[in-house]
Order: sequence, then structure tokens, then C-alpha cells
Amino acid sequence: MRMIPALGAALFATVAVPASASDSQGPFQIKVLGSAVLTDGKITRVETDAVGLPATLQTKSNDNLVPTIAIEYFLNDALSVETICCLTQHDVDATTGLPGAELVADAKVIPATVTLKYHFPLGAAKPYVGAGPTYFLWVDSKPGAATVPLGVTRQSLSDELGLALQAGVDLAVNDRGLGFTLDAKRYFIDTTARWYAGQTVVIQTRHKLDPWVLSAGLAWRF
Repeated sequence: MRMIPALGAALFATVAVPASASDSQGPFQIKVLGSAVLTDGKITRVETDAVGLPATLQTKSNDNLVPTIAIEYFLNDALSVETICCLTQHDVDATTGLPGAELVADAKVIPATVTLKYHFPLGAAKPYVGAGPTYFLWVDSKPGAATVPLGVTRQSLSDELGLALQAGVDLAVNDRGLGFTLDAKRYFIDTTARWYAGQTVVIQTRHKLDPWVLSAGLAWRF
């Protein structure tokens, strides 16, 4: 992790150089991607337990495949800022203690992410690395089927701020800005899950999310 501050310093050192007016491809790039969202979801801490959960209880959230749009602005040939737009849905099931029990159903999250990217000039193939903040905004979640018999009436997941690291490569297809792109992001972020009986929290657990997001698709720079 000591390399991250040094990389950040190198990236910010180039930010003062504006996008070149002679850049025939223009400063904007849009990517249309298919993304595999590979989540963790394990419990790191049980904070409230009014129902007598098994001591061996552990959980896993399911993976998902979603469409993603990325919008990127090039500050210069080497440095860009990128944001993504997607909505991904997950269930959380027990893996031990209550194997197969559904604890959270249809949890939907918007992973609002902005990364600062450095591009290596290697001709038609341009690998890059990046890093930036992410904010996981949970827009919906429901109690899993296994929690309803316990009297649970409502379930929530806390919105959280975290970090995203990124690496990938853009491959030019022609000289009109069309390209193919491969991208990998690793997120470092947690959430607090709460199950309610009426207005009372009967279960509260802390979960490690830390998803990998692996993407491939087309890019158009203009």
C-alpha cells in the first residue's frame, strides 16, 4: 500500500497540463460494458442478536452480471477522470450455521465511483491504472425468507464511503475513436446490515463487501 501515495503524487503532478487541442480524438470517452460483480459479503462482526443466531453463522452474497456505462474525460494524453453508472442486485445467504438460508433478498446498490487514471502510452494498446473514492448507495433491500419467521418486518443496509483501485487496457480498433476495453476494479468497502421487528433492531451485523468488478466492452472517444 505504500506505492499508492507515490502513484497519487505522480498522477497529480500531471494534472496541470490541459487536454491538447490537437488531440484528434477529443477529450471525452464513453464505454459500454458488461460487468461481472463478484462480491464477498461475509460477516465481520455481530453487533446485535436478539433472536439467538448460531455462533458459526457466516454469509456470502451472490455474484451478478450487469450492464455498465463509463464516462471519461481526458485532462491530457496521460491523465483522465472516469465515473461509472450501474445498478447491481444481490441476495445474501448463510454458508455456515444456517446453510442456504436467505437472509437478505433483492438488495440493490448504486456504486457511485470516480477514479483518477494514468494511461501508459504504448501505441494502439494503452494500459492504465487508477484509484478513487466510491460511495455505495443502497436503494432497496428486503428481509430474506429465512428471517420472516423470526418476526422480521424490514431490512436495511448502510450507505458507505470506500476506495476503488483500477487497472485495464484500451485497444484502438480504428482511427475514428472506436476501441475495445478491458477493466478490473477492486473495491474496499463494508456495510452494516439491520433487521427490524417493527421499529426494533433485532439483528445487526457488519459485513465485508470488497467486490471485484471485471468488465469488457466497447469504447468511443470523441
